[in-house]
Amino acid sequence: MKKLAFAFSAVVFCLLLSCNESETKAPAYEGGMSEKAKKNLDNTTAVIKMFASGDFSKAGDYIAADGVDHTPPPPHSEVKGLDSLMALFKEMAGTMADAKNEVVQGVADDDYSMVWVKQSWTQKTDDPMMGMKAGQRGDMQSVEVCKHGADGKITDHWSFMYMPDMMKMMPQAPGDTSKPKK
Repeated sequence: MKKLAFAFSAVVFCLLLSCNESETKAPAYEGGMSEKAKKNLDNTTAVIKMFASGDFSKAGDYIAADGVDHTPPPPHSEVKGLDSLMALFKEMAGTMADAKNEVVQGVADDDYSMVWVKQSWTQKTDDPMMGMKAGQRGDMQSVEVCKHGADGKITDHWSFMYMPDMMKMMPQAPGDTSKPKK
């Protein structure tokens, strides 16, 4: 039930953002966010920026020692603990070059943050699970949802990828002629 609630929240968040037709962008913290909510959003954004730099040395400043990633990439299942998360981050970064992460929009309260991210990279190695070859460009959008502890550190993370972006990366099924072969 919690997974459905988070999925529904992510969809509503994206819909609300797509309805914004304002020509001027509001400052990041306009709207009266509490200091805790600002810290939560800053911590989530800092982790996203680590993937572009490849420097995960300060991950412990933003992620709790018992943090959990509930949606890591295949073939991993739930990843628990800061050391395991850092190993996963390094593994992921080792497969990508020229990583860029643009935070499009973010919202937070005292318990959760949600950030819409546009990501791009060049695949360094073949990734048979995602059907990507070395040298291939990857582009995707996602909504990153984080739960934060009392100190603002991330305790739980869920990622919701934009379905068409995910489908672009999937290997073509044998006999499927609906998309060109890579």
